[in-house]
Order: sequence, then C-alpha cells, then structure tokens
Amino acid sequence: MDYVIETLENLAKQTAFASLNWGNVLMIFVALGFLYLAIKKGYEPLLLVPISFGMLLVNMYPDIMAAPYVDEAGISHAGGLLHYFYLMDEWSILPSLIFMGVGAMTDFGPLIANPLSFLLGAAAQIGIFGAYLMAILMGFNDKAAAAISIIGGADGPTSIFLAGKLGQTDYMGPIAVAAYSYMSLVPIIQPPIMRLLTTEEERKIKMEQLRPVSKLERILFPIIVTVVVVLILPSTAPLVGMLMLGNLFRESGVVKQLTETASNALMYIVVILLGTSVGATTSAEAFLKWDTLKIVALGLIAFALGTGAGVMFGKIMSKATHGRVNPLIGSAGVSAVPMAARVSQKVGAEADPTNFLLMHAMGPNVAGVIGTAVAAGVFMAIFGV
Repeated sequence: MDYVIETLENLAKQTAFASLNWGNVLMIFVALGFLYLAIKKGYEPLLLVPISFGMLLVNMYPDIMAAPYVDEAGISHAGGLLHYFYLMDEWSILPSLIFMGVGAMTDFGPLIANPLSFLLGAAAQIGIFGAYLMAILMGFNDKAAAAISIIGGADGPTSIFLAGKLGQTDYMGPIAVAAYSYMSLVPIIQPPIMRLLTTEEERKIKMEQLRPVSKLERILFPIIVTVVVVLILPSTAPLVGMLMLGNLFRESGVVKQLTETASNALMYIVVILLGTSVGATTSAEAFLKWDTLKIVALGLIAFALGTGAGVMFGKIMSKATHGRVNPLIGSAGVSAVPMAARVSQKVGAEADPTNFLLMHAMGPNVAGVIGTAVAAGVFMAIFGV
C-alpha cells in the first residue's frame, strides 16, 4: 500500500499542476485570449496562433525553453525544443529569412511608380524615435530604449533583430510579443487615429492611377536600394539585403522555384519556428514585470505616433499637391505589410465606396519596411554594433 501511495505521489509531482502558480495561470488565459483573437476574429492568425501556442506551452512546461546544462555528475543534458528555435532568433537567422519571404511576396511597383512614397514611409518612423526618448525617460538604458522603440514600426522581425544585436535578450520576449500584437491589431488601432486627424473631404480624395512600371525598373530597384543602403549602413545588410534578394527573385522572372519557396514553404516554416519561440519567451517569471507593462505601453505610443506622423505628412503632401494625395495613405508608412495598406483602403472606402487607395498605400507600406530596417541600422551605427 505504501508503494502505491508513493507511486501516486511521485506521479502527482511530475504533473504541471505541481509547479503551476498564479502567474502561469494568468499567462495561460492570455494565450487563450490571443488564440480567440486569431481564430474567431481572424487577427493575423499566421502570427498569433504559433505565438499564443508557444505561450501556452512554456507556462505549463517551462523546460521546453531550458538551456543545455551539465549536472553535478558531469552528464550533459540537451536543452528544450523551443530553446533551439529561439537561438535562431538571437542569431538573427529567422528575422532575416522572414524579410526574404516578404520581399518575394511583395510588389514594389507602387513605390517605384511614386517615389514620394518614401517620404511617407520616413515620416512614419517618427514614432520610433519619439518612443526612444520616452523609453529613456521611463528609466530604460539607451540600448533597451532603442530595441523597444522599433515596436513603433509594427515590424516584429526587425524588433527581434535589433534586440538581439543590441544584446537586449532579456526584453526580447515582451518586445516581440508587443510588436506582433500591434501588427495583428492594426485594423483596430489605426482607424480611430486616421479619422481623428483627417476631415471627411480629405478621406474622399481620389488619387490618379499609378503609371506602369517597366520590368527593367523592377529588376534594378532592389539592386540599387541594396547598394545605396548597405554602403551607408552596412549593419542593415541582413534585413535589407534579404528583403531585396527576395524581391529580385520575384521580379527577375528566371527563378520561379526560388520565388515560390521563399514566399510559401520557407516563409511558413520560419513563421512557425519564430512564432512559437517568441511565444515561449513569455513565461510568467519573465513576462509579468513592470518593465513588460512599460514596453507594451511604449509600443502602443510609438505605433500611434508613427501612424499619426504618417497621416499628418500625408496632409502636408495633399496641400502641396493641391489635393492629389489622400492623407490616409500616410498611415500605411508603418511596416505592417500589407495590413496597413488594407486599412488605408478600408477607411477610404468608408468615406467613398468608389475610392480605391490600396495600390497607392502599398508604396508607403513598402517604404515603411525599408525605413524601419534603416532606423534599426541607425541605432546599430550609433552604438557601434
């Protein structure tokens, strides 16, 4: 009988219930909430499903993120499964591959047809630098502030990339979760800001059809951007280089197999690895801190500032061109491709159902991807990384 009781006690100690605390329970409910948003509401399910499931796993079985170790007897033990996925985040492998996939999936034609879109993409980066100053005022060191501020670009891969490069791995989990959460919530966060800063007449502005872009322009664009940006900011090569390589696959027309692989199979594999490993950084012990709440708040402020700055610069361009630019496309200057462009289209169509802004908004949207990578490169140059 004693043997049976002892066996049952040992089994009980091996269950997750034995080590579960209130923080783990809270994070499990947060994970279930994210799953609800992803599955029921359809908010970026490709991102939120793996992130929330990684969050769920690590709060029931923390060892899934355990690092390798050697015990007292000198026996080596392997790390947890998601620890090895996470190493690819720290080494900037997965964020760079994500950029290659984005490049292979995205049409840069609207940006080439209207180079002024670069200005809207640049204006939206104001949120990043504004959040950087605010993070320092809130007590974060300069490198941590830089890593946090990139959330304002609504660019998860760049946020992870910069946090790793600046050695801010302690903050990588909250930064990545905040960045991807705001990417998912673009349709909720942006429209009120856009409506607040524009008049109904401005939202109804119809833009002229973009000029056709030649194949030669499409091929030269990724090459020229790579040369110019990498010569000025060499540290952006992993992101900008992979983004432009993916786009060159697409536009060259001679490597269809590589284009399909980069934009489909490889992209989705990387999303699984990156999403689950990012979610697995949100154990209760690591996530439930005051600094996490500050990061989430700063990310929201940065994202709102970036959206607002893009719209306000769009208003300036509208005035300068005598009403030929709809200010709504400025909100797409953040890096959430193509969600931010779709939101510009949606808000414009609400004011006038015949208004079609999607392709015009894709220009600032692509410029925002490049701009956020450049902003990360500027921080790395400042800190000598």
